[in-house]
Amino acid sequence: MRFPTNLPARLEAWFQRRTMALARPGAPAAAAWIVPVLFGLVSVYLGQDENWDLRNYHWYNAHALLNGRLDLDMAPAQFQSYFNPLIDVPYYVLSTNLPGPLVGFLMGWVHGLNFILVLAIARLVIGDRADGARLPLLLAGAGVCGAGFLSQVGNTMGDNLTALLVLGALHMVMRGWDGLSELSGRTAGMLLASGLLMGLGVGLKLTNAPYAVALCLALLLVPASWPARIGFAFVQGCGVLAGMLASAGYWWIEMWERFGNPLFPQFNNIFKSPLAQQLGVIDNSHMPHGVLEALFWPFVFMAQVTRVSEIPLKIAVVPLLYALALVFAADWLRGRLARRAGAGSAASALSTRACGLLFFGLVAYLLWMKLFGIYRYLVPLELLAPLMVWILAERIFSAARAARIGGWLLAASTLAVFPFVSWGHAGCASPNFNASVPPLASPADTIVFTAHGDPPMGWLATFFPHEVRVIALAGGFPESPAWLERVHAAVAERPGPHYVMLAAARSEKENSLQRKRALVDALGLTDDAAGCARLERLTRRGRFHVDVRLVDAPGRACTLELQQRYVADLPEQDRARMQATREKLARYGLAVDADACQTYLATVGTAPYPFRFCTVTAAR
Repeated sequence: MRFPTNLPARLEAWFQRRTMALARPGAPAAAAWIVPVLFGLVSVYLGQDENWDLRNYHWYNAHALLNGRLDLDMAPAQFQSYFNPLIDVPYYVLSTNLPGPLVGFLMGWVHGLNFILVLAIARLVIGDRADGARLPLLLAGAGVCGAGFLSQVGNTMGDNLTALLVLGALHMVMRGWDGLSELSGRTAGMLLASGLLMGLGVGLKLTNAPYAVALCLALLLVPASWPARIGFAFVQGCGVLAGMLASAGYWWIEMWERFGNPLFPQFNNIFKSPLAQQLGVIDNSHMPHGVLEALFWPFVFMAQVTRVSEIPLKIAVVPLLYALALVFAADWLRGRLARRAGAGSAASALSTRACGLLFFGLVAYLLWMKLFGIYRYLVPLELLAPLMVWILAERIFSAARAARIGGWLLAASTLAVFPFVSWGHAGCASPNFNASVPPLASPADTIVFTAHGDPPMGWLATFFPHEVRVIALAGGFPESPAWLERVHAAVAERPGPHYVMLAAARSEKENSLQRKRALVDALGLTDDAAGCARLERLTRRGRFHVDVRLVDAPGRACTLELQQRYVADLPEQDRARMQATREKLARYGLAVDADACQTYLATVGTAPYPFRFCTVTAAR
């Protein structure tokens, strides 16, 4: 069989025809309406958000703020209990008042607004071409198809949400770039507004700080005198500080007054609050090891995604951007050497606006790698990556080859993401979050302890009566002697009864099995022998972790069962967790009565999260 040598050209011609509608004058406006709605629908399809961080602190923190629990509980959501809760309030309010599908749609729609900002930035940086805004539209579409962004559509982690503020600030600077020749009242106002947006994003989520620094430094590349450039960066920085104070200043004051550290318990190596260990950034396990890894870090984490993510993201566009950046740097250096030798260079120069964007991305990436190394914090850069790839491709390659090479590279990196993975979703139910808690005779005398950080228990703390005090022991909080004194004082102040709350063993595969059973039943594949035979062939071809088992029941000829290697020993898991709890509580002078434990059901959407509730007494 001969391989058609003109296949790439035929595919390009086919793609050109299929996307010609994007060249129409009204296409950008139509896309600005359609794309956010599509992401809203994608969020509804994915279902109820149930990510780990939501169950740990996003739900708890908003509840604690709105219900005045800051002085009552002690880190039930681990060290994240003391993050700025303002970013979590909208989702909490929506979820306690609206049905899950509507909440999911609104969250996805808001996240989809990032498409509009990427499109606007692309039109500013590369401009519309002979076919109108077709190219910026395609680049914006590729931007919102990144692995990190798609994994968070409709969820509460905040990276997609605050990306709107980061990109909004960047857009304002890019739009006013050509007018930045001298510091006037108009330019100062624009820079202050841009800085304010960026500062709001940083205050809501401190992991956006690299973008704030990067945008200030990018202003040093505007075509103006050095005093003017420094002035631009200074004014932008003032706006950032104002935005940070607006979105987080009140919280930092609260933390300072209560704990002596505005960022408690992080950066305690600087603020030295006695209530936590003297540590800096607590989670620093995602950074490169050594100079060589740092130099090739995007290629390392593309091959070993667990270095930067807890879920198997299919990361492609950021390594592609980094590879082209290395080629660009080598080409730039070669050009410099050629000019020194008098050979000259025919390569086209980048516009100062494009240089500013690329420099912004470079500084943000370097700071991210140094401070965090967690991939989902790169969402703003990932959204811009296809645009930056195109800019570099046009600079590295000839005009005739740039479009073809850049297009194929971006197509490959975009398609490689699918099917994308997420941080966890469940079916929708009413109420969106629910838990059965035992009746407590004397809530004002009661303490409920937690004794493990994983699975997270913070969200369950929100279902107890307001008077109950919830205290985390041996979780992820960096306990200090002064913190332990507070724990012992709280125990002494409350006569009890006291309890410990433990996650009951649950099988993720069992929950997945129920969804698969419902699907094959709805498709009629379990009704008769012919359907069961088709189902048997299907399960053999795919990795579904299930087998078909014949049954003799009215209207049903077969069902699905988990393969034996995926059947979990739930009683053994409960015994192991109880033993670990005994050992942990003993360090605090407490003992748990395993025989007095009762199991209660809690749900996020339709996902069950049973927990055990056990009596705690002073150890003898």
